[in-house]
Amino acid sequence: MWPTIPINPRYKLVLCYDIRRGMHPTYHRYVITEFVPALNEMEIYVVEAWHTAYGEYPVRQVEYVTGNMNTLDRAFDSTRWQRLEDRLKAFTTSYSRKIIPYRRGFQF
Repeated sequence: MWPTIPINPRYKLVLCYDIRRGMHPTYHRYVITEFVPALNEMEIYVVEAWHTAYGEYPVRQVEYVTGNMNTLDRAFDSTRWQRLEDRLKAFTTSYSRKIIPYRRGFQF
């Protein structure tokens, strides 16, 4: 269970991708033990993860929130983010990321 973090979410970071064939166990281990905890330390918190079971869309959409744009700017400018994102990309294809104003629920 993820800890409850009291923030006022204003921005959502949306990551979409397909997981490479044969990489699911390694991908899951990386995301749970390294990627999400590192983003939490950067004050970027996972709120939802979506799985596409049918259709021509990425298999995974994971949404993270933060309270201000400066947090995202600092993260994206860091070598730590580059390393984390590069490793995530090694497990995925069709990777994309976008930042949107926060709204509850699924946003594409």
